[in-house]
Amino acid sequence: MPIRDLKARIARLPEQPGVYVFANDAGDTLYVGKARVLRDRVRSYLAAEGTSPRHDALLREADQLDVIVTDSVVEALALENHLIKQKAPRYNILLRDDKNYPYLQVTNSERFPRVLVARRVDPRDGNVYAGPFLPASFARRTMSLTHRLFGIRSCNEAIDGERGRPCLEYDIKRCIAPCVREICSEEEYAAAVADTKLFLEGRTDELQVDLRRRMNEAAADEQFERAAQLRDALRTIQALGSREQKMSTTALGDRDAFGVKLGPAGAVVQVFQMRGGRVIERIELVSENAGSEVEVLEAAVQQFYESREPPPEIHVPAPLPESEAMETWLADRSNRRVRIVVPKRGEKRGLLELASRNAAVAYDARFNDTVAANYDALETLRAVLALPALPRRIECFDISTIQGSETVASMVVCEDGRMRRGEYRKYRIKGERLDDFAAMSEVVLRRYRKLLEQGGPFPDLILIDGGKGQLTAAYEALRQLGLENLVAVGIAKKEELLFTRDRVDPIALRTDSPALHLIQRIRDEAHRFALTFHRAARRMRDLRSELDDVPGIGPRRRRALLRRFGSLAGVRRATHDELIGVVGPKGADAILAHFMNQPHH
Repeated sequence: MPIRDLKARIARLPEQPGVYVFANDAGDTLYVGKARVLRDRVRSYLAAEGTSPRHDALLREADQLDVIVTDSVVEALALENHLIKQKAPRYNILLRDDKNYPYLQVTNSERFPRVLVARRVDPRDGNVYAGPFLPASFARRTMSLTHRLFGIRSCNEAIDGERGRPCLEYDIKRCIAPCVREICSEEEYAAAVADTKLFLEGRTDELQVDLRRRMNEAAADEQFERAAQLRDALRTIQALGSREQKMSTTALGDRDAFGVKLGPAGAVVQVFQMRGGRVIERIELVSENAGSEVEVLEAAVQQFYESREPPPEIHVPAPLPESEAMETWLADRSNRRVRIVVPKRGEKRGLLELASRNAAVAYDARFNDTVAANYDALETLRAVLALPALPRRIECFDISTIQGSETVASMVVCEDGRMRRGEYRKYRIKGERLDDFAAMSEVVLRRYRKLLEQGGPFPDLILIDGGKGQLTAAYEALRQLGLENLVAVGIAKKEELLFTRDRVDPIALRTDSPALHLIQRIRDEAHRFALTFHRAARRMRDLRSELDDVPGIGPRRRRALLRRFGSLAGVRRATHDELIGVVGPKGADAILAHFMNQPHH
């Protein structure tokens, strides 16, 4: 094993705390670990052969070793967490939250903050985050409440107070118009933002006292409209009561319980969050790269609290090897004491067992026969295409056109073998009469330019419906964006062969291969989605061209006609009364007169 060649280097390692990093001969990071004594911990790998398939695979690939000495185990833990997040090493246990519940973000980075829905928390950007929200729709409803209750702006304008008049949002009382200095000063808007933060943090008692005081002051100053607005906000907050979803706060008795279920396909961790004596959230973490229960627990605690504030107590089913260092690290993040406990009896043990039972149920549901078959298909693709990791996220592109007319494209997403319809995208190709190669280059460029702006998530594999030409066009677009490291393959329709960038000859999978069936299913879904969009585009084109000369029928009314009647033929068949319901009496008369004057169309 290559690691044997590092034996002399390992013998000279310092007997101090720190972080060690294994890499392969290409310099790719394979594993990041922490140690109380670097020499002893790394030396243990020389005798680790045969302990598990995961360790054996790591030892076979490990060709380089680097160490970073720290002053304490706590510093080593923090550095390890940072490097794992930055490099995503293949052999570390990386857990993900599949539910991806949204947060609300108060944009303190802006002079006049807004409330936005965010999918990720960045604790370094200076913004305030509340959540996660379950169900996801509750985040949008809560954001709408901040507009209605406090007048927080929803626009993305650069506010300088110099606007001549406010927009419609002010007229319908959903914004207090910081864009017009004479209506709302910067100090008044700052007070509304402060109220919003209290609301999102669940500090409603404090907020109600402040609102009641300001309502009484406004009434005493005979500002009755303002007093009525404050009264309505106060009543709404009181009505929400215990139903409001709070930002994670710390109160006596608050705790999180971690339940774990391990199996041959991976691990599922269920985290039950209890606040104020009741469970307010259940979060599921998943990994296909599972080690022992202790390894999974340690990774789960570190990664879970990277973007969340820990409660005073964290309950786990087994002791963690560096629990004292972990407690110190968590205490530094929350500015108070945090304890990691293995409860033995009573209510605390009951919550832990409930989390463990739910983890077992979630594991069975996730890794059933269908999911196992998908996992086998993804593993086959990883091996055949020599991918660095399991292609959990696959994005597939298809082009649909008729002789270069109304060219459209589709992009569908498959995660863990399951189609994610909410993430499908459709595109109108902007160039005139582009061939399939140019169209593919355009849509790939547009898709991943947008992902670069959003910060991901990037796919593990890009599937192109087409052969070598379409694949080359896709890679040219990725090259322009500096994303050549993404892996793309093309699939030819007739022979069902896979084309790659690095091989001259295509790859032929067995006709009964689950990997081929998965690729065909994704490709067929992209083709169906593109074809459906293309038909709709043709209907819109036909309707547009026929109705271009009808007086009073513009783009908005054309779209309304298409939605109501489905096609030009449907508009032709419509009665006068039916047309009136869409475009009004004058528009209905104009359409009927147009068709009567052109009977051969």
